Amino acid sequence: MASTHINRLTLTNYRNYAALSLELSPGAVVFTGDNGAGKTNLLEAISFLTPGRGLRRAPYADVAREGSGGSFSIHAVIEGEFGDAEIGTGTSGIEGEAGRRVRINGANAKSADDMLEWLRVLWLTPAMDALFTGPAGDRRRFLDRLVLAIDPSHGQRALDYEKAMRGRNRLLGEDPYDRQWFEAIETQMAETGVAIAAARAEMVRLLAAMIEKLPASGPFPQADISLSGTLENRIGQEPAVEIEEGFRRALAEGRDRDCAAGRTLEGPHRSDLIVTHRPKAMPAALCSTGEQKALLVGIIVSHARLCGEMSGTVPILLLDEIAAHLDAGRRAALFAILEELGCQAFMTGTEPALFSSLRGKAQFLTVDHGSVRPTEDH
Repeated sequence: MASTHINRLTLTNYRNYAALSLELSPGAVVFTGDNGAGKTNLLEAISFLTPGRGLRRAPYADVAREGSGGSFSIHAVIEGEFGDAEIGTGTSGIEGEAGRRVRINGANAKSADDMLEWLRVLWLTPAMDALFTGPAGDRRRFLDRLVLAIDPSHGQRALDYEKAMRGRNRLLGEDPYDRQWFEAIETQMAETGVAIAAARAEMVRLLAAMIEKLPASGPFPQADISLSGTLENRIGQEPAVEIEEGFRRALAEGRDRDCAAGRTLEGPHRSDLIVTHRPKAMPAALCSTGEQKALLVGIIVSHARLCGEMSGTVPILLLDEIAAHLDAGRRAALFAILEELGCQAFMTGTEPALFSSLRGKAQFLTVDHGSVRPTEDH
């Protein structure tokens, strides 16, 4: 498997960084500093090198540094199996638009999905500690990002489905008797919805096989994962064309019910990812905070391995406050896995001592409210 890494990261008017240029090493990169110093801001900037709204899902106006006029830019020089590339993104120079621009090797990209041709980025943040106990929407978004790292077309499918569903929801409130429009929209929802469900089901199948390779009694317990959803439950049991027709028919028959609710009540936007702690045969939501963290780490590293095998390139990992809820043994085990993967992994923590087993193997940088410098004694 090839390794892709960022050689240089340059930020302009980004969060608390007026201007910053960092030379980065392959492998592990550790950012340490006080809470609020700007460590997570750096990981968030890197997360914008992949499609989506970044690891915080923040409005772009909030990302731009105060006093910058609402614009920011991120530039990265990366090295991978296809050689060097430059990726730039941000809102600088965009007038009256809510989106961001992406440039690759100096040329405007057709869409943010083009970045996936050069690198894949996965992350684990403290906000995800509630993944198993929070709403199903969080788990769907988590799963869809795992799919996107393997299948770049998944993002467009999801956008097409959401657009069609919003159109149907408007129609439910404005003109619930426009049969022709309903049929056209519901046909599109059936096609894209079944494609989304199939991609999710395939990801769960592949990821489950990779999770099997985790040591049965290792520091990161094996998880049993499955999908719950009206479409996902039928994938592999019936031909796709029959599932599409069944979903289209269900949407048509459910118009009155959905009209009363004011929204579409059935479809892949209601599905859930079910995770169980296998050694304990316990739903992940009922496990301790530490056990949930260990389960999540096991899923992330298994997916990183899968991504490497499927795409030929291991992803860049962003592990924010990763030391939280992991004891010294699990931290050391995680660092060993990252070294085995050969991926560039950016980690944050308040103290360098939390990463002592990486001494001599990682680049240590101290973050201090808008500035970044090499950490002393590392």
